[in-house]
Amino acid sequence: AGATLGRVLFYDRSLSANGSVSCSSCHSQSTGFSDERRFSTGFEGKEVKRNSMSLVNLRFYKSGKFFWDERANSLEDQVLMPIEDPVEMGHSLAMLVKQLQKDAIYPPLFREAFGTPEVTEQRLARALAQFIRSMVSVRSRYDVGRSAVDSVHDPFPNFSEQENYGKQQFFGRARCSECHLPDRVTLDGPVGQSAFFQLTTPLVNGIDSDLKDVDGGVGLVSGRSEDWGRFKATSLRNIELSAPYMHDGRFRTLDQVIEHYNWSVKPHRNLDPRLQDFAANGLALPEVEKVALAEFLKTLTDSTFINDPKFSDPFVHEE
Repeated sequence: AGATLGRVLFYDRSLSANGSVSCSSCHSQSTGFSDERRFSTGFEGKEVKRNSMSLVNLRFYKSGKFFWDERANSLEDQVLMPIEDPVEMGHSLAMLVKQLQKDAIYPPLFREAFGTPEVTEQRLARALAQFIRSMVSVRSRYDVGRSAVDSVHDPFPNFSEQENYGKQQFFGRARCSECHLPDRVTLDGPVGQSAFFQLTTPLVNGIDSDLKDVDGGVGLVSGRSEDWGRFKATSLRNIELSAPYMHDGRFRTLDQVIEHYNWSVKPHRNLDPRLQDFAANGLALPEVEKVALAEFLKTLTDSTFINDPKFSDPFVHEE
């Protein structure tokens, strides 16, 4: 019931000051709950400063911090910030609570979710966060293949030869898995996990040089020199659908992203140690390997998830 309420709130344009945009305006289901535009536009048509992140599988991000710069300490904090942001939705939470309390559709939904019809900021946050936590993508072709073998390194029976070769690059020469599928340490030693495809911490990936006039990311929030240029990243799941890429949406295609790591990683005082060799020598993947890697990444597309009715707009009635 909480996630159901959250779904209605997520798609309701009345959460913005002038009723023009909703959460879904910048996070659409068809793009894995990201935005196909480089910069989303807010309630008055002004552009936001960063690309809208995918919301898929956020419940598994262990640090529990959100946005590119991790300024939100919980998902409950994160979901409320855009509502009062002067560019994004421009509303007042205090006014919104009163507005929803008078709206005939909401008191019954709040009663179902929380036991009483009272609308509060905390309940708003909890319901929206519950809906986003329900956005779990686990039914891609990659998942089907992984369930059929003992090890992620085995050939997947549902993959083409090219896709399996791309998987070899991801876990081998291209070294993508070092950041996007890091080992987790247990009492018995490190265990390679093969599900989440997300970074465990924000990092500097060398798309910008170490300059004061570029976006400082986490460093702008923490004020610490060692955080300058670090950014959280989204999961690679549904990456085929979530272009453009990076915090400023500078890359339009997967090929451009791969080419960045292939030859264009820039030196930076906080460059992630795993990328130091890339900055010095480049990854230098040949064309066949680059294309295969891109084809492998497309196997992370979960068409069931992006067409699941329970994540769709409840205000749209199909004939």
